[in-house]
Amino acid sequence: MQIFPLHPFLPEGDIPALRQQVRDLVAQHEAKWPVELRANCWFSFDEEFSKALGAAGLLGMTWPKQYGGHERTMLERYVVLEELLAAGAPAGLHWIADRQTGPLLLRYGTEAQREKYLPGMARGEIYACIGLSEPGSGSDLASVRTSAKKTNEGWRINGQKVWTSGAHKSHAALTLLRTEEGSERHTGLSQMMIDLDTPGITIRPIIDMTGTHHFNEIWFEDVLLPHDALVGVEGNGWKQVVAELALERSGPERYLSSHMLLVALIDAVGPEPDAPTAQLIGRLTAEMWTLRQMSMSTIAKLAAGEDPVVEAAIVKDLGNAYEQALPRAVQAAVDADLAGKSDLSRLLSWILVASPSFSLRGGTPEVLRGIIAKGLGLR
Repeated sequence: MQIFPLHPFLPEGDIPALRQQVRDLVAQHEAKWPVELRANCWFSFDEEFSKALGAAGLLGMTWPKQYGGHERTMLERYVVLEELLAAGAPAGLHWIADRQTGPLLLRYGTEAQREKYLPGMARGEIYACIGLSEPGSGSDLASVRTSAKKTNEGWRINGQKVWTSGAHKSHAALTLLRTEEGSERHTGLSQMMIDLDTPGITIRPIIDMTGTHHFNEIWFEDVLLPHDALVGVEGNGWKQVVAELALERSGPERYLSSHMLLVALIDAVGPEPDAPTAQLIGRLTAEMWTLRQMSMSTIAKLAAGEDPVVEAAIVKDLGNAYEQALPRAVQAAVDADLAGKSDLSRLLSWILVASPSFSLRGGTPEVLRGIIAKGLGLR
């Protein structure tokens, strides 16, 4: 039995030229990005840079042109993501809209929803967040209690979301709600696109261990939404969320979160590292390259119209383990001279503190391994 069949991309387009385009754009902006921002690029914000990506045609790359997209391939989009992550370019504003919300609206949204949100997302001007987690639920997304009750006026929303990345910077939240009172677990759930300036919505900050404000609580107090806020089919929310999470779990961000630290180590030791350090760099690079092949294979399946839920879970589980092991391995390897090099020291300190979160966002190892076990027929 082949658990993870490889599904390679067929090269399309001028990939080297595309990589150079991204590098040139990064070079125009990177002087203003401190080390800490680059170490946490997917949680960092630079509105000017997000708009520059949009103007360069590097957001909404695979979307139809009628919605502001550019009808490029999934491989080309993957290449752009690799370059941005490797450079530590801030992606926190446009990331969710480009990776998840936009594709989900293309698949399940109405024509009016696509026209309202997608062109602005592709320009890097409309930002979105995902309303999934709730207090007391941990990683059990199916335990949603935030309710949406249908009335003659529309939908009445009451409840709370937590750990919502970038909500304080976002214009809208794609939110999972319980639309059938008394329903259990995966039934009676629906998704709605909620404009965050709607009356009755309060966003409160959550400050993490690094002192960074990226996470938030969102409170919904008798919020009235129009009937057409519903995305997809009422009661089909769980199926839609699962499809959305495959996009979240399979990209290069699942093994490149610590990449800046590996680059800093290579720069610090120079062209002739000692044997143990050379072996460490070789091992970490080989592991990263293996994860890259697995990730690209999963994205290729998505591009082919498949739903590689199990493969995406494997990529995220193994990728998170790699991302968390890398800073610990570097910490054990560096001597006093290396530790004194400012960029390496600052990156190591920051990533060591941040790394526990790598296995939380997008699904914990326990959740992922449950998905894998189910896919293998073990549960």
